[in-house]
Amino acid sequence: MSLNIKLNKILIIDFGSQFTQLIARRIRELGVFSEIVSHKKIRNKDIDDSIKGIILSGGPLNVYEINKYSFDKNIIKNGIPVLGICFGHQILSKLNGGKVKQSKHREFGLANIFRRKDSFLIKGLFNNKKLIKVWMSHADQVSKLPKNFDVIASSKNSKFAIVEDKSKKFYGVQFHPEVTHTEKGKKLIKNFIFLICRVRRNWSSKDQKNKLIKDVKLQVENNKVICALSGGVDSSVVAQLLNKAIGKKLYCIFVNTGLLRKNEEKQVIETFKKRLKINLIYVNAEKEFIKKLTNVSDPEKKRKIIGNLFIKIFERYAKKIKNVKFLAQGTLYPDLIESKSVTGSQTSKIKSHHNVGGLPKKMKLELVEPLKFLFKDEVRKLGLELNLSKEIISRHPFPGPGLAIRMPGIITKEKINILKEADHYFIQALKEYGLYHKIWQAYAALLPVKTVGVMGDNRTYEYLCLLRAITSEDGMTADFYEFRKSFIQEISNKIVNSIRGINRVVYDVTSKPPSTIELE
Repeated sequence: MSLNIKLNKILIIDFGSQFTQLIARRIRELGVFSEIVSHKKIRNKDIDDSIKGIILSGGPLNVYEINKYSFDKNIIKNGIPVLGICFGHQILSKLNGGKVKQSKHREFGLANIFRRKDSFLIKGLFNNKKLIKVWMSHADQVSKLPKNFDVIASSKNSKFAIVEDKSKKFYGVQFHPEVTHTEKGKKLIKNFIFLICRVRRNWSSKDQKNKLIKDVKLQVENNKVICALSGGVDSSVVAQLLNKAIGKKLYCIFVNTGLLRKNEEKQVIETFKKRLKINLIYVNAEKEFIKKLTNVSDPEKKRKIIGNLFIKIFERYAKKIKNVKFLAQGTLYPDLIESKSVTGSQTSKIKSHHNVGGLPKKMKLELVEPLKFLFKDEVRKLGLELNLSKEIISRHPFPGPGLAIRMPGIITKEKINILKEADHYFIQALKEYGLYHKIWQAYAALLPVKTVGVMGDNRTYEYLCLLRAITSEDGMTADFYEFRKSFIQEISNKIVNSIRGINRVVYDVTSKPPSTIELE
């Protein structure tokens, strides 16, 4: 398939939901091309015959805060099927003469909905079930339906949980079908795309690879590019993608911050320089990073210090290489979401990622971020398309700031050494027990707390080690992995008995949300 052909697509209009890219991702999984645009940027004149369906996303706004959002209402008057999700559902109702008000009962989390009427949108959702679980996240709700709208499903607190105007092909859902918590949510989106919009499958991992290579070539042209290579999945895929796109104009730089996993630097050099024959420059900046982080305990400051120092090093080496215009890095969509860095978005900032919100405002290098609208599992599929080994593709995520955000409080060389050993024992145990590939991400953290213990009849006063292991599909939501008691006991004993400086081990049983995957 030539990507020069104008593909039929589903247009997603983003009002600032943290789940907007999840909608696009669900559509891509169904083999259909989709495009996200900000509500601030799209106008009716931009709507053409390639758009076969429109989805209005959720968002943190109130539909009456007209000064905070702009939306060309003529967009929904083109006869194209429209699906409004959460805030999008409220806007769709308001623009058609309905009313929206603050709900007496806010709904955040799982709720049961029951069918009121049949519709193409819910075909196959209920089957013989009276209730299905959906993920709600709203404080406002539609209080009066527009004329000619019918109620398809309701919940205890949301009478208009699913609505439609069949004649105009308008559909609204108060919940989020795009998140994994919603039962049959993907089926609902599938019904909208195939039964209502009648789009044919036209998208695959191979198409995505070809498009990204083409995009990189268009952006970079004949300029040189530095790639920030950490050895993790994201930066490895970026390096291989750019290698395919621009070849010898690519210079990969691996910076040893001193905050890496045990023996990480040796593995990266072996893989990329010796095995993949990629042009790699190794920079040992361990002393530089540790010095800059001395006596810094605030997590946002840590991230910004690390982000700034990375850029200084890259700019330093760009001068040596000469005529470098771009810096490539493995930013993913969840990084943008949590750092509030989606263009034109009103999403809420959760934390600055060192390679997004942690970057300096003034940079001499322009960014190349080909993965910025993908999720981790999509990046892994892309890596396989690019012929990277499963060994690289299946590695657990590791944050750019490294161990700096896995030891809350002040960073010291002693703490780093203790944590490296604890993390090594934990990851090795997961591999030995065949658990590594069942888990999305696992790590050890060193908490800024010392507790009393007893070893060999002697009192100890040492650090508390926290273990975290989670399962997830995309990193946006996650749950803790349920280990057998015998495994937890064994790894706890191993860490306490083998590492001087730790006398207590705890296991984190918090999901995301409410927590994030990393501690800082």
